[in-house]
Order: sequence, then structure tokens, then C-alpha cells
Amino acid sequence: MSAVDRRAFLKTTAAVGLASLPTRHGLTSPADDDPLGVRANFPVTREQTYLNSASVGPMSKTARDAVVRYADDKMLQQNGGRRGKARTDARIRFGSLFGADEEEIGLLYTTSDGENVVVHAIDWKKGDNVVLDELHFTTSFVIYRELERQRGVELRIVPEKDGRVPVEAFEAHTDKRTRLLTVAWVSNRNGYRYDLPALAKLAHANGAYLYADAVQAFGYFPTNLHDEGVDFACGNGYKWLFADFGCAPFYVRKEHLDWVQSDRFGHGSVAENLPDLHFRLKTSAQKFEYATPAYASVVAMDAALGYLEKIGLARIEKHTIGLAAELREGIQKLGCDVFTPPNNASPIVSFHHGIDVKRLRDRLKKESIAVTLRESGLLMRVGVAMFNNRSDIDRLLGLLSKMV
Repeated sequence: MSAVDRRAFLKTTAAVGLASLPTRHGLTSPADDDPLGVRANFPVTREQTYLNSASVGPMSKTARDAVVRYADDKMLQQNGGRRGKARTDARIRFGSLFGADEEEIGLLYTTSDGENVVVHAIDWKKGDNVVLDELHFTTSFVIYRELERQRGVELRIVPEKDGRVPVEAFEAHTDKRTRLLTVAWVSNRNGYRYDLPALAKLAHANGAYLYADAVQAFGYFPTNLHDEGVDFACGNGYKWLFADFGCAPFYVRKEHLDWVQSDRFGHGSVAENLPDLHFRLKTSAQKFEYATPAYASVVAMDAALGYLEKIGLARIEKHTIGLAAELREGIQKLGCDVFTPPNNASPIVSFHHGIDVKRLRDRLKKESIAVTLRESGLLMRVGVAMFNNRSDIDRLLGLLSKMV
């Protein structure tokens, strides 16, 4: 049956329920309602069907309570020393959770800060090139277009095909003048998850470095940054870590700490005060923490990382990616054009829905279902988080089945 014929068929069968959906979606059991035991920690689940963590993840009660305690302490000017401890604890927790040493982690403000640090640290020569692909985030294109304009560095953009950009596609664009290969570890456009070890091998074979924008990666699958082979990675707390804006863990592989210098300096850069207003500066990744941080965000990060550690990243991965695969199957059966490739280890699913955008927006709002509509509203992006369940998937598929 063609996609058009299937849509016509679905319009006639919508009244009798979700006949078009995978049979396992028809009913959910009590055991499916909260398999990770986390929904009580996310009050958003009582207010709406929230499938939008790829945009902004809701703060957990765990993180919120930590921020409230911090705010109360600050209001009463108590326990000021706890601020510095939270910063240290957040670095240690992050390193433990994601396979890095504390000295390799600096807490920046935004994800793009990390990529800017790397770009400013490289000694670019005219004729050098940067390789990235079409599924990358907008910020990176802005950074490298400016590098192209200011320094004469060639920007090589690898096209996507069927929602994928495999290592072989990068090989055709990478050579001995490539200084940096940069990817969104998990694409914000369709959730495509890249093979970092293979990309690292390609980059290093050509004398280049690998940078990963990890904002859509940190928080829902276990990983070890050392084993991934990536040279630099940066994420943030407001998506899959369920913390807040303003605290962005930045990983710099230990072997690069001597030459990657900060692009700005301040009192936070100082390791030791020397005579006559001279200073010895920090040499670990803490040197990038040049100023006073947003401590409330740091506190939220520390609490959120502790909570993820308690739940277990392997459990979160199994749950979210399993639900995302079921969602993708259901969307395909509705005849929609799925942009996310099959067998993709990510909780993000994007598809062209083919529905009138205003009508769809109104219906989503009425049903309190939160997703992201991109590309003039024609592309729907769904992010399945650890607090989502099969009922959430059923609600979205049920709505779509009545509209396609």
C-alpha cells in the first residue's frame, strides 16, 4: 500500500482506534507506566505528555530541591563554602559518569563556549580545512563561516543521505590539511548518533582533532570519553541531564591541556598569586573557568548527575531507545516520511508528518502534548526521556493517526 493510500485508509479507520499501530501499542500494563521509577521526580508528567527533552529537558525535583537549598543558603548567607565544593563535586561526578579525569573537565557556561575555545586555540594556516556535516547544529556553521572569512580556512560540509553521515562520507572530505573534524555526537535534527571511535581514528590518521558537540548525547547512554577517542567534547545541563542552563561540562583530553589555552582570562584562572602582581595560572581544564560561575546551575548539575548515577545510564538507554524504536515503527505505519534512520541508538525521532501545521499545532496544544516542530513546522522532532512511557507514545501516535 502506498503512503497516500495508507493515509486514506487511516482516515476511515481512526474512529475504531489505533488499528494501524503496532499491536504492542494497543494496551499498556501497570508495569509499563513507570519502569525506571522516576516519574514522581518529574512533575511535568502530571501536567502534559512531555516528549520534548531534545529541546529542553524538565528539571527534576532532585535538581530543583538542590537549587532551593542553595538559594536559601545564599539568602541567609550561610554555607558559602558549599559553592566551591559543588563545583568540585560536579567535575568529579561528571568524570566518573562519563569516563574522564577531573583535571580534564572544566565547567563553562554554554556548549558553544567549548567549540570556540578549541577553534581559538588552533594555530590555523591559510589552506587548512575543517570538516563537518549537514546534520550539525547551527552554531558550528556560524563559527566556521567566520573562521573561513577571517583566516582563509576552507569549510568542507559533508552531505547527509537518508538521515545518516557514515564515516565513509567523512573520508572523502578529509586530508592532511584537515585540522579539525567536528560533529554533533547526536544530531539535533534527527537524532543520528555518530561513531566517535571511527571518526577519531580518521581524524588522527590525518593529524587532525575530533570535537563533539555532546549536548544531545550526555545523559541517556553509558560512555567513556577516553575510549571514544574524542579530543574535545562539550554539553550542557538543560537537556538530557535534567539540570539547568548555564553549566556546560567541557572535556579536553589530557594530552591537549598543555597547548589548548583559554580564549579569556580572569581571577578564576589563577592557581597561585606571586610577588609584584604576577600569577601562576592553572594548567588543568579548570583554567577555562576564568570567572565566577552560575552557582545555582552548578548545584543543579551536581544533583542531576548524582541522580543519573543512581538510576543508571544503561537502564535509561535501554528504556528510552526502546521506546523511540517503537515510536519510529508506529510513525512508519502511519505512512509518514521518517528522517531518523532505522536502528539508531538515540531517543530522538524526527519525521515529516504531512499534516496542516496550524491544525497540528492546535491539536497538540489541546491535548497537552509537547514536541518540537521544525523546518516551518513540517518536521516533527520527538525526544523520548527516561520519564516517558508507552502511554505517552500511544497518545502521540493516536493523535497522529486521526490527522494523517
